[in-house]
Amino acid sequence: MDGRVSSDELLDILGDTESRGVLVALRRDSRTAKELGETLDLSLPTVYRRLDRLCECGLVTSTTEVRDDGTHCRRYECDFDETVVSLSDEGFRTESRSTPPVSGDQVESENN
Repeated sequence: MDGRVSSDELLDILGDTESRGVLVALRRDSRTAKELGETLDLSLPTVYRRLDRLCECGLVTSTTEVRDDGTHCRRYECDFDETVVSLSDEGFRTESRSTPPVSGDQVESENN
C-alpha cells in the first residue's frame, strides 16, 4: 500500500462508521462517489471527505472512467484485504495487506 499512516490514524479511520461503510461497499464493487452516497444514504460532501482520508491512507484507490458521451468520473475501489492490529508494550501497531490477484495459470496449477 502506498499510504503511510500512523497506527493511531488508521485505527481512527477504521473506527469511523461511515468510513467502514465505504470500505465494505467498495469491497463488493468499485463505485463512484455518487453511487456510494446513494448506496450508503450519505451526502456527497461526507462521501468525499471519507474517500479523501481513505485514499490518503492507501486503503482506497481511484481511477478516471471516461464514458461514451465524453464525460468522465472517478471510480473508487478498496485496495487492501486485511489489517492486522498488534499490541505491545510500546502501543498498537497496524499493518494492512493486499493479496495479489491470482492468475488463471496459478489456479490451474493449484488444482492439479
